Amino acid sequence: MKAQSAPGAAALLRLLLVEDAPADAELEIRELKRAGLRVEHRLVDREAAFVQALAEFAPHVIISDFSMPRFDGMAALALARSRAPDTPFIFVSGTIGEEYAIRALKNGATDYVLKSNLVRLPAAVERAIEDANERRARRAAETELEVARERLTSILGSLQDVLWSVELPGEKLLYISPAAAEVYGYTPESFYSDPELWIKVVHPDDRSQMLKCWQAQFEGAAFDLDYRVVRPGGEVRWVHDRGRLVRDPAGAPARIDGMARDVTEAMESRARIARLSRIRHLLGATSSAIVRTKDRKELFDEFCRIAVSHGGFTMARVVEVDAEGKLRTAAATEPDTPLFLAIVEECNRDPATARSLLAEALRGGQPVISNSVAGDPRERHREPLTLGGDYALAALPVVVDDHVAGLVMLRARDPGSFDQEELRLLDELVSNISFALGAIAKQEKLEYLALYDPLTELPNRTLFNDRLTQALEAARRENGRLALMVFDLERFKAINDTLGRQEGDKVLREVARRLRRAARDVNRVARVGVDQFAIMLPAVHDATEVVRRLGDAAPRFLDTPIAAGDRELRLAAKAGIAMFPEDGGDAEALFRNAEATLKKAKATGERYLFYAPQINARVAEQVELEGRLRRAVERRELFLHFQPRVELATRRLVGVEALMRWAPAQGESAPPSRFIPVLEETGLILEAGRQALAAAAGAYRDWRGRLAQPPRISVNVSALQLRQRSFVEDVLAALGGGDSGVDLEITESLLMQEVEESIRKLRQLRDCGIHVALDDFGTGYSSLAYLNRLPIDTVKIDRSFVRGMTEEASDTSIVSAIISLAQALRLNVVAEGVETEQQAQLLRLLRCDQMQGFLFSPPLPREELERLLRDPPR
Repeated sequence: MKAQSAPGAAALLRLLLVEDAPADAELEIRELKRAGLRVEHRLVDREAAFVQALAEFAPHVIISDFSMPRFDGMAALALARSRAPDTPFIFVSGTIGEEYAIRALKNGATDYVLKSNLVRLPAAVERAIEDANERRARRAAETELEVARERLTSILGSLQDVLWSVELPGEKLLYISPAAAEVYGYTPESFYSDPELWIKVVHPDDRSQMLKCWQAQFEGAAFDLDYRVVRPGGEVRWVHDRGRLVRDPAGAPARIDGMARDVTEAMESRARIARLSRIRHLLGATSSAIVRTKDRKELFDEFCRIAVSHGGFTMARVVEVDAEGKLRTAAATEPDTPLFLAIVEECNRDPATARSLLAEALRGGQPVISNSVAGDPRERHREPLTLGGDYALAALPVVVDDHVAGLVMLRARDPGSFDQEELRLLDELVSNISFALGAIAKQEKLEYLALYDPLTELPNRTLFNDRLTQALEAARRENGRLALMVFDLERFKAINDTLGRQEGDKVLREVARRLRRAARDVNRVARVGVDQFAIMLPAVHDATEVVRRLGDAAPRFLDTPIAAGDRELRLAAKAGIAMFPEDGGDAEALFRNAEATLKKAKATGERYLFYAPQINARVAEQVELEGRLRRAVERRELFLHFQPRVELATRRLVGVEALMRWAPAQGESAPPSRFIPVLEETGLILEAGRQALAAAAGAYRDWRGRLAQPPRISVNVSALQLRQRSFVEDVLAALGGGDSGVDLEITESLLMQEVEESIRKLRQLRDCGIHVALDDFGTGYSSLAYLNRLPIDTVKIDRSFVRGMTEEASDTSIVSAIISLAQALRLNVVAEGVETEQQAQLLRLLRCDQMQGFLFSPPLPREELERLLRDPPR
């Protein structure tokens, strides 16, 4: 239905009345006329008449009762809103309540007036007509604006540049032109629906610069920059964007209008020119490095650094092919990832079938270029390699003397970075590196021949003499000792004469291999003659240790046969040994004396000799003692004596300390001070200690069966035993389970080594019912912070303090302090080495718990101790 314009104030007003009471309608007409309104009206009270009047009468205003018996006012409102939506609709009723009034207004009623207050009706009608006229005028203006907008949209839609406008200060997007779909890959509707899309499309690496430039325009700077955008499919494009800040009449920022243009082609052309410039710079810088660098590793490192810092590449790596044809990274600007190592391993394992750009370049010996690794089927690992984004990669073989010596790998940030002109420059670059490597290899070969034996690849006498000088200087600074051994092979001339020089060379190479393995450091060994070799042993304590180390290595070195032709040869050697500082203060003197001793050994038939004759005698004696002790441990010849421990107050025997003794069936016996250090040095203490623990446990079990109160037995533990990972298991196995009656004694200095680990082990033993005593307390360097945590039950005062207690007041103070400290920690206190009654009395006054020493009893054989237990002194 065509909308009718509402009249002005003096014009004739067509009024449609929906009312079932004519008198009420007359009152409404009269009220309007009294207010000066010219009114033409029509009265209806049924739906059909109302619909007909809407069409024929075309009222300017509709006034309706709310509740009528034959026609409901809300139904009339619904019909009016559907057929004449612009015609004002006013309810005039005597029954409408607030709830219904609100409902009517929500359904489209313009106003409502109570019949009891018709004086409001003229103003309501005038206001309704005025509102209707304003709506019609506004709609007409909007129609004209829409036509203009469609015309402008058509014009903007034909532009390739993106026009946009942003409202300030809320930065709401007011407009973006259709070209956004072509430039950004997103429709204008996408930008309207997602307020953050304008920054999301910007490449992550360019967002910070974009935001910084955006904020700077509010301070007067121009918004004008190039940045990358990422289209929905992942395509990256370059955009030039510029904007202008528009202010309102008060000078406050009102909006920003701008234009964005796709400049990808121009940027790619500019980037290509820049890349070529960088590669030319890289070529020149590498050539300069080649001139000044004579070391392969230094050259590789410098090239990789220049390639990233000046060449514009994101990664550079040099991969070498070693003498066995295996690949390894020689230099790189980033660590080798597990994935790259897997690619190298795959290539090393089967280069013929490996599927990677690296393998293809090695197989063909030609450059392999991938301008999109993510889409390159030649690279089997392309998906995990490009999780962080696609890139371009060049693998360029380095050819030296007609074989591939390695690869130069360069990674460019963006796909499509390598073209023919760049490849020509990179090929020239790699050719220069190949030439430099050839020159370095020739120089290295000359230097190698000057310092190494080419047959065995061991240092020669010149290099070894230099290394020996350095080792001697280090030993001199640390007040240490060093041994130099020179030896030669026996009957080597016969091997050459019988089997030929080729087999003789094979024997020498095998000797060198074994020598290198035995020394664990090629810098400590050398070939110094045809069949003569040298080895230095730094940080040795004495000649005995030298012999022991030689004895450990000899079976692996000499006893294993060497295949020579169709025979198996067993090596034999003679050696001369010189010790620093006794036998020479410099490398030349030490060498001279070792070689002189070698000549003497060959003349006398000895397997080895030391330069100083007295050392030979002492070493022979020590070696003989070690051999006897080894047999003694194997035959279980070591046994225990027991020294009682008594209460100071009652002199009652409360425990015993087991002490190791040795009475060999043959040969001279040795005191504990002599043989126990040898047990520890040779490692025999591990088995001897297990035997001592087992013997102590056996003695206690025997006593428990025969004595009412058998004394507990304490056994000393060595440093080597405590350091064993299986220490706890070894102790428990030796004791045999149950209440063994055996406790452990640990020296203070020993316990302070690897404190946390020692605490853990001893705590496990304490949980099994084994007591722990801290022996020789006061002579070590324990910390009070640790002492409170140590899982110990007893502190034993060292005999040196007990001995001086009656002579030096300071020793008495130390003993008193130890007793007070132990008692504060609720530990038992035992004084060792008590030999006089005066010492015992003083200890009793100081409230010491127990004592041990010759005053009561020396260490006793088991039989004598048992007699003492059965018949204690009174």
